[in-house]
Amino acid sequence: MPRLLAFFLLLTSLFIHTNESSTKEIVILHTNDIESVYEPIQAVWRDDIELIGGISHLATLIDNTRTTEDISFLVDAGDIYTGALSKKSKGKLPFDLYNAMGYDALNIGNHEFEYNWDALVEIIPRANFPVLNANIFHEKSGKLIAKPYTILEQSGVKIGVIGVMGIDAFYNTMAPFHRIGLSIKDPIETAQYWADKIREDVNMLIVLTHQNKTAPMQTNKEADPDVQRGFDEDYEMAGKLRGVDAIFGGHSDNGLPEPVIHPDTGTVIGLTFGQGMHLGYTKFTVNLNKHDVTFLEGYLIPVDSKAFPADQETEKLINQYRKLYPELSEIIATIKQPSMRLYNNESTIGNLLTDIMRNAAGSDISFLNSGAIRADLNAGKITLEHLLNVYPFPDNLTIIELSGKQIKDLIEYSLTLPYGIGQISGLEIQYNINKPDMQRLSSIKINGKNIIDTNKYTVSTSGYLAKGGDGYTIFTEGKLINEEQSFPDALYRGFKAMEEIKLPSIGRQINLSADLSVN
Repeated sequence: MPRLLAFFLLLTSLFIHTNESSTKEIVILHTNDIESVYEPIQAVWRDDIELIGGISHLATLIDNTRTTEDISFLVDAGDIYTGALSKKSKGKLPFDLYNAMGYDALNIGNHEFEYNWDALVEIIPRANFPVLNANIFHEKSGKLIAKPYTILEQSGVKIGVIGVMGIDAFYNTMAPFHRIGLSIKDPIETAQYWADKIREDVNMLIVLTHQNKTAPMQTNKEADPDVQRGFDEDYEMAGKLRGVDAIFGGHSDNGLPEPVIHPDTGTVIGLTFGQGMHLGYTKFTVNLNKHDVTFLEGYLIPVDSKAFPADQETEKLINQYRKLYPELSEIIATIKQPSMRLYNNESTIGNLLTDIMRNAAGSDISFLNSGAIRADLNAGKITLEHLLNVYPFPDNLTIIELSGKQIKDLIEYSLTLPYGIGQISGLEIQYNINKPDMQRLSSIKINGKNIIDTNKYTVSTSGYLAKGGDGYTIFTEGKLINEEQSFPDALYRGFKAMEEIKLPSIGRQINLSADLSVN
């Protein structure tokens, strides 16, 4: 009996040991839409944090978190480009930073096409990690622009990662001239195709997406529910895909304080607010003997810039690149008070930029999408780097002739808030946001005079909008007058001429509705 008992206990011990070793806890750390925001931001909307974000501080948080976990994977859902240093280096700095931070996989975002897709293809080999996209093709060759998927392995755990971009993100938020020669396939069908291909080879499947409505360009979007654009496309995908355990998204900056689990499929969905202000943390158990994944917990960790000191390696990289481009340190103006972005309302920085546009173009009015304004202006000295962070796009200031009726339609479309409200100069409008779409405009004047439907007016805007970007197809119906001026150069000259910035007052766009909660 003692021998039998000992034998039984040995078998039991072996069974327990085998069972325990077959299940492991893993952590997926995820980011999205960092968009070259390298410096901390004053967190005026939070009582617990003074400064938030900054990529070197994010790097410290990532490193600290990974050292406490046995198995962790670090992924990003896209938009690592934009900003002055990214533009100057043609994307080299963002990739070098991600190498230094130890990313395991990156999904391509729409901003990675800002320097044209051939430049992106050229720089992808610079990455020490897989760069993914499964549904964007070269039209002539039919070849994918990047790897459709990768399999990450750590401590015996294999994670399949697929990358896709949304249809709206491709067509409506990517400049047409940046995607010439490219086409896109349905992201859900594509993700399912590759999921079926690799499911048997992995213990867990995740999809990195860059879709949903475009990111609200507003610093305090974490605290403002009115600018959250939702994650409808991710949620729809989660309900349709089979065999996928998690989706980590980008593009919308919706930010989910806790992951959402689709009730039909159990697929976990996670997103951050973007701009490097949070690190997404999601923990699972994974069975190594069969495809069995269990969600344990998930949340966003704010990047408290004082709690997480700057990582020296990433900080050194940024400073090295700044030394390569000393012209960025030129002081072009000063400002006594900060000028902050608003996504769904008129903003002082929007009024400032559109005034400069109108003056540079000599146009009747000017119009700029809120999403084009990529950074705030802090009080103090404004350098060329600051200005190019505000508007980092290599674009042209474009003058289009539109009729009064077309301008009304333009403003009505803006008031549907498809990608935030348009910022304007030379116009004064009154509207009711509670009325039905395309019926919200109550009055509109051009330079103090009522607009006349049949009259022709000149409108200065960005080349991106002039070609129908953000759904502003009304511009493509107008007459092109001029597109020779560089947009960044026009802004530079405007700031230099002012020396000390005096912010325009608010009052060009008045919401007549009783509900003034749209911010």
